Amino acid sequence: MEGPLSEDLRSVLARFHFDRVPFAALRERTRAGGDLEAAHRITQPVAPPPAGCALAPPPVGSDAWRALRDEGEAAIARGELAVVVLAGGMATRFGSVVKALAPMFEEGSARFIDVKLADLARHPTVDATLMTSFATDGTIRAALAREGLAHVHVAPQFVSLRLASDGTLFRDDDREPSPYATGHGDLPDALAESGALARLRAKGVRTVLVSNVDNVGATLDPVLFAMHRASEKRVSVELVEKDPGDKGGLPVLCDGRLVLAEAFRLPKGFPADEFPLFNTNTLWLDLEALTGDPPWTWCVARKKVDGREAIQWERLVGELTWWHTTNWFHVPRAGATSRFIPVKDLDDLHAHRPAIAAVLRARFASLVGPQSP
Repeated sequence: MEGPLSEDLRSVLARFHFDRVPFAALRERTRAGGDLEAAHRITQPVAPPPAGCALAPPPVGSDAWRALRDEGEAAIARGELAVVVLAGGMATRFGSVVKALAPMFEEGSARFIDVKLADLARHPTVDATLMTSFATDGTIRAALAREGLAHVHVAPQFVSLRLASDGTLFRDDDREPSPYATGHGDLPDALAESGALARLRAKGVRTVLVSNVDNVGATLDPVLFAMHRASEKRVSVELVEKDPGDKGGLPVLCDGRLVLAEAFRLPKGFPADEFPLFNTNTLWLDLEALTGDPPWTWCVARKKVDGREAIQWERLVGELTWWHTTNWFHVPRAGATSRFIPVKDLDDLHAHRPAIAAVLRARFASLVGPQSP
């Protein structure tokens, strides 16, 4: 590495497992130049998914729905389900506030993390872990300690250093190397390194529900849990109807089975927009899917930092579907039953406040104040 690193940065790299990132190899790949995106582009033949590949839950109140609900609630009561909330990233899209702790409405109103905590309060047998990053870990840990939430565990994701296009370290306007969080594909390793995986195994947990902290619709659902169990698959992925402008992942046929692929990894010309469903990044994962040492794909992300392009190499949790049997759910996006309200930045928050309020009124009325939409 060219030039000495500050003691503070060395401490961050040590605490957040920089040594577990294949930095030297990724740096050499960057230095080689050419088409960097070829490193993550899918080269196997892929085809659009068949219509009807995602299963919708039975109608609410039907006999089938009640049977699944009862089965799921019994498994939850036995302690067989845990929750992991993805609360990492770079904490840059909400100004100076870590998104998990940002108010959803007026100042002092309920925060994103409060929705997840309210959900867990209804299910005291469910183990809870927040996956943080070097940019959010300290603030979130302090909030948990301050609010007496010692039962909520923390598992930090990994850290790496941004690169310039020639493979040298990217340096910010202060000429300092620029760290970044390496993506939610760190989840299995983060759970193992933090001791969470061993804890869950010892407690008899069979399945982990993973969701983004900003998605207030992704609450515990015993019906979906029971559907996942009945599928006998290691992974279940929640999909919703696609809205104009949505960009992200979708199931594709590869070597005869459906796997989740981010659109940017697909071959040029693949008709991704023709498939009507969209990945929510809400997954039901059996513990077996979180073990082993799979061949993760490190994907290129080009970011603007201080007005200049920086190269980040990241991995994505949806790639677990490439190595484990997978089931697909078609869940609601609209109305009070929505399971997907993405809030990536303040503009999204402003646009989606009425939808957030509708979900909270239906599930956690105490979190919606009189001034909420």
